[in-house]
Amino acid sequence: MDNTRIFKMAFADVYPFYVQKAEKKGRSKAEVNAVIFWLTGYDQASLEKQISSRIDFETFFTKAPQINPDASKIKGVICGYRVEDIEDKLMQQIRYLDKLVDEIAKGRALEKILNR
Repeated sequence: MDNTRIFKMAFADVYPFYVQKAEKKGRSKAEVNAVIFWLTGYDQASLEKQISSRIDFETFFTKAPQINPDASKIKGVICGYRVEDIEDKLMQQIRYLDKLVDEIAKGRALEKILNR
């Protein structure tokens, strides 16, 4: 599978969809940011900088201060793939983020999402 297109997508173009997905289900932008912070180590200021810089997903994850070591505990299916079985590390990180946002939208408590 050629993942180049996804890797080169601007994070800033996808981020509003993460927020929209959560808000449609009564959740908040702050909760989306919390899972991003947990997964990547970014804080509010550095996340805003990455969004305004319009960096792509590859750069977003490459420049992440610290990918959470507990990210490997994220399990389940997203976009038809089991996240734990994805071999490409960058694609797996992108799908981890997708899965975390999906869990927020499904109503799972933020504390349970972050305490793996």
